[in-house]
Amino acid sequence: MKQLIDFDGIFDEKIAVYMKENAGKYTEAQWEQLIPKLYRKFADTYLKSAGSKPKDYYADMSGKELVETLEAHKRENVPISDFLCREIERRNCPEELLPLITGPDEDLAEIALRLSGGSEKALSVYFDVLAGDFPEARKEAAREWILENAAAGKELALSFYGRGIERAFMLEVLSRGRDGDERVLETLVKAFRTAEEDLPMFAGFLAAYGDERALPVLKEFLAREDLNYLEYRELRYAVEALGGECGAERDFSADPYFREIEEKSAKEPEFPEENGQKK
Repeated sequence: MKQLIDFDGIFDEKIAVYMKENAGKYTEAQWEQLIPKLYRKFADTYLKSAGSKPKDYYADMSGKELVETLEAHKRENVPISDFLCREIERRNCPEELLPLITGPDEDLAEIALRLSGGSEKALSVYFDVLAGDFPEARKEAAREWILENAAAGKELALSFYGRGIERAFMLEVLSRGRDGDERVLETLVKAFRTAEEDLPMFAGFLAAYGDERALPVLKEFLAREDLNYLEYRELRYAVEALGGECGAERDFSADPYFREIEEKSAKEPEFPEENGQKK
């Protein structure tokens, strides 16, 4: 393995000297624009200590070597440079990166999740994070990447839903597929029918899936007399999103949710100035 080099530390030293030599020549705002340009120039500058330019230092490493170098930087407490991270990202998620996503080191897991770039190669590992005992921040990062690959994650989402793991999120993943899969439609409709609360959310999943075969059940629920205004509004939107017709609006003037929304949307009074002109 190559020598661990703190490229950011080297740059900081060089920029400190440069700023001292050019003190008073630039405003703070100008420095903010100049420093990124100097960093790009630094990336293309040969460094004797590295034996190469910073941007080329990791180019001849294998995926395994890159990940081992990343771990070594963390283990030896040597700052991880942007150059190493960029090279790992360029490799489209080396398989050696995947174990870090579910590993014990939270910092490395966060870095690995970011560097995986939402690759489909890491999709099953993202789902493993949701099934495991990991901090919420790690799970949230995994959810974001899963949603980026919602169509590819359909089978895993169906499996995890059946196992009772993060069911609401799995429905969101499934709703983004929009592929007319009978299994997905049946899952979304059943979840909607059996929802004991948050009916608008489940209606939203059906609307997002975009399959007009869900219209009958949505219209059936839309006709219920026990709907509050928020539920009615979201169900109506779902029906219309699927190309259905809802008929005339119902009167919800006595509904507390309707009244609250009306009150919040009411315009604030405008008070005239002393000369009679409005502010």
